[in-house]
Amino acid sequence: MNTPEQYQFSGPVTVFQETRLPEKATPAGYSALIDAYKVAVPLPRTLSATGEHHRIIERDGWRIMTPRHAPHPTLDGHLTFALKYEGLDLAILKRLFQATGPAPIEALVRESPTGSYARRIWFLYEWLTKSRLDLPDANAGRYAPVVDPDLQWAAQEQTAPRYRVKDNLPGTPDFCPLVFRTKALEEFVGLDLPQRAQAIVADVPRDLLVRTAAFLLLKDSRSSYAIEGERPPHDRIQRWGRAIGEAGRQPIDRDELLRLQRIVLGDARFVKLGFRQEGGFVGEHDRDNRMPLPDHISARPEDLSSLIEGMAAFDRGRAQGLDAVIAAAILAFGFVYIHPFEDGNGRIHRYLIHHVLAARGFNPPGFVFPVSAAILEHIDQYRRVLESYSQRLLPLIEWESTPQFNVRVLNETGDFYRFFDATPHAEFLYACVQRTIERDLPDETAFLRRYDQFRQQVDSFIDMPEHLTDLLFRFLHQNGGRLSNRAREKEFAALTDGEAERIEAIYQQTFGSD
Repeated sequence: MNTPEQYQFSGPVTVFQETRLPEKATPAGYSALIDAYKVAVPLPRTLSATGEHHRIIERDGWRIMTPRHAPHPTLDGHLTFALKYEGLDLAILKRLFQATGPAPIEALVRESPTGSYARRIWFLYEWLTKSRLDLPDANAGRYAPVVDPDLQWAAQEQTAPRYRVKDNLPGTPDFCPLVFRTKALEEFVGLDLPQRAQAIVADVPRDLLVRTAAFLLLKDSRSSYAIEGERPPHDRIQRWGRAIGEAGRQPIDRDELLRLQRIVLGDARFVKLGFRQEGGFVGEHDRDNRMPLPDHISARPEDLSSLIEGMAAFDRGRAQGLDAVIAAAILAFGFVYIHPFEDGNGRIHRYLIHHVLAARGFNPPGFVFPVSAAILEHIDQYRRVLESYSQRLLPLIEWESTPQFNVRVLNETGDFYRFFDATPHAEFLYACVQRTIERDLPDETAFLRRYDQFRQQVDSFIDMPEHLTDLLFRFLHQNGGRLSNRAREKEFAALTDGEAERIEAIYQQTFGSD
């Protein structure tokens, strides 16, 4: 291990790791530690520095703070600054602790044994490295939360007497993405969307509720395949829909994920079931020599076991205290970045959203919000959210092409999938859930009410089988409320002109411009 004197913290700069600062400033907190200790990690979405002016600016991925915020240019100073102003970035902290070794952290704690930041750093070192420092248990100092709940969403607290801290991390050292508190997320949580959903369905007749729930479930299943660019047979869509309808009943573990993969793939003759034994990536191949052109590289197969166990522990552990949508975003997007299967990852990723929402009782009993339909409608934004981390992760992964035109990862990358900032993912998912509750759910209920009115009025003057009434409606719906000449000449040639006009009038009365 290098001695502390060998690490030099930067002075004022205008460029940091190929990114330009809004103005000349001195890296602080995580940016200073990354630079001084040469820590290879995905950069935080926002980096910090201190400038020469007495005002704070936030622009171009930087927060430039005032001279009075400048930390002491030491490991202790910059770690304290990071925890105080930037929250926890567990990937940076773990790589930093691996670079420093135990001695500097032990010295930091001995220098300030009752300090809350020193005790939090001590806890994080032992938690992340799964090793014990040569320090006696703390015997003084007020208990401090490990995650600052004013900066990031935290789980239920458990006291850790050795450090006199409150462990409120939502996961385990094997899987613990975090989400920052933002104005958008605070507003979403304040909407109390579960109560809104309950209010919408409260006055809907039971038979109508059952039909609404069935349609929304089918809509989500169909949309989840559409996102992958697939059009499977109707029985596969229905089978996957039934699986979604049972989400939340079984805990997520290895066996459950394997069961879901078998359901989602159906005919598995041309795909390999089970967890990957080789590398994986999302992207294309060069047309000439089949060289992989990855947009995202999946977790190494040797890391899958601990990552999956970490996700299972997150699902059944103290993340129960997190907001349901935030927890769903962490679990679902964590899964899709890990990409443990050769095929089926995207649909299982979206299933996990339903799993968490159902297990927490977020949606009314028997209802599945068509989140996949909302994602499909905002597919470009969905891809940008996925890329918000993949693009920062990809440059840190060293890989080579295999004879099978796959990728083989050459460096340690497991921590990049255990720990990431899931804030954009939580904001996006909350917007999708809000849309399904405030638009899809009432719209579908209203549609079925009007459809029932349409069918009853048609049945009142003409005797027609139900399947023909359905076909009649579809023709009208597709043609702006008018029966086409083709429909009049073929399927509904038996209708008189008067009957056709009356049916068109009924449609206009019940559906209008819709």
